[in-house]
Amino acid sequence: MICSSPPRVLLAASVAFASAAAPGHAAPAPDTLVIAQSVDIESLEPDMLNQAVSINVVSHIFGSLTAVTPEGEVVPYFATGWTWNEDGTELAFDIREGLTCEDGEVLDAEDVAYSLNRAADPANKFIGHTPGFIFGSIGFQGARAEGPHRAVMSLKGYSSTVPGMMSDAFIHCKDSYEKLSIADAATHPVASGPYKLVHWDKDQQVVLERNPTFTLEAPGFQRLVWRVIPEASSRVAELVAGNVDIAANVPPDQIEAVRSFDTADVEGVAGTRRMFVGFNFSDKFSGTPAGEAIKDKQVRHALNMAVDVPTICKQLLGTDCARMTGPANLGNPAVKPYPYDPEGAEKLLDEAGYKRGPDGVRFTAVMQGPTGRFLNDAQVQQAVAQYLSDIGVATTNELAPMNIFGTSAREHTAGPLYFIGQGGSTYSPIYDMSLFSSCDAPVNNGMWCNEEWTKRWEALKGIRDPADERKAVDEMLAIFADDAPWIFLYFQPDFYGVSNRIDWTPRRDESIDATTARLKG
Repeated sequence: MICSSPPRVLLAASVAFASAAAPGHAAPAPDTLVIAQSVDIESLEPDMLNQAVSINVVSHIFGSLTAVTPEGEVVPYFATGWTWNEDGTELAFDIREGLTCEDGEVLDAEDVAYSLNRAADPANKFIGHTPGFIFGSIGFQGARAEGPHRAVMSLKGYSSTVPGMMSDAFIHCKDSYEKLSIADAATHPVASGPYKLVHWDKDQQVVLERNPTFTLEAPGFQRLVWRVIPEASSRVAELVAGNVDIAANVPPDQIEAVRSFDTADVEGVAGTRRMFVGFNFSDKFSGTPAGEAIKDKQVRHALNMAVDVPTICKQLLGTDCARMTGPANLGNPAVKPYPYDPEGAEKLLDEAGYKRGPDGVRFTAVMQGPTGRFLNDAQVQQAVAQYLSDIGVATTNELAPMNIFGTSAREHTAGPLYFIGQGGSTYSPIYDMSLFSSCDAPVNNGMWCNEEWTKRWEALKGIRDPADERKAVDEMLAIFADDAPWIFLYFQPDFYGVSNRIDWTPRRDESIDATTARLKG
């Protein structure tokens, strides 16, 4: 059933288009590419990064063992190939010859092993994507060099995702980084990739220039400028004024306005980022009205049935989209999305013992989330809160900048309901499911724990046949959908503003690869 009368927050969601006049920044020089994102990077320490906007910048400073193509194929990069041992506990990478860092130091297998072990060292207290997500997901045990051109990773067991995940693990030179303190490394990176740092003006821009020691590929621009422009309308204004070449997160209601100018266009892609409202099952919310209610699976089903996702997509995201059924982009086709059924939701809540009181309220809830990070995120959160309130779950929004909210999400203190988007892959459902590699994994923001899921997750380490792996994955996705640790929303569509002076094609996975951009003509 489709809602014929959406919540009033949906009806007031349009954003006025900003004036095209955008003084203060000149048009980029022919050798310079300017990219606008909504928030600043977290750090220049590669093992402290969790946000895609940070990884987008730093991935141009550092290289990785593998790369993932826009089509989702895992291909060699710093490694020329890889081989598993018989029992799946070791993966050996053949390291390409001729790699160097910006200071001239040769990069070989010893540097690869050092980089991976440095990320995992608890003394460094790194909390980024590699130590917090990748290593926990793949069961990383350690790394060693066997000669200059062979690096071996030790793992708890086989996982088909390991080569792809290594595309996000950044490699740097041992001699250079052993001379740097952790604090210095966060601001003075030594590049192993195609660009090196010129300067970072916090909350304003990061400027990079070509690394002359890097010969693995030839980017089209000598200089990259990553500007921080929090307001979407300001990003769009800078784009149409010709001061920005690529603008992330263009609001759907401004697409036609952009196209009315002759300076830029907007390109949309079906993104892989999973947008959802999570339930926090940690002890922090025990005893609170919502914290107790969400422990009941029937309540979680009801809250899913209360939200009209297709209408949110159409009115707030400017596109049609299907409701997700689980954490994997490559989902289980047998699992059907929760229907929009507010009457059925109210019936489930009644049966669960949460009847409306004299004031019409069943229980109260707080939903925390970021503002300015995801596409129309504040409006989406307000809409979800209104849908829940309509069935008697009086929900209040608490919005915060992403740098503040992200910390609480990672520390499992956001909630009891929280809105977030988690980046997904184009190459493996198991990558997407790795959010739940353990009950307390940093990316398992709500500390969801399910015995049947965990049993099958551990069993995946012994499966080498792709058909058997897919069967186990589908079983896990059915368990996830039924247990409903999220209010399932959508895979975020992404809209990029692109200057008419460049050729560049956006990817589905939110990776902004500036090395593929070229000046027209």
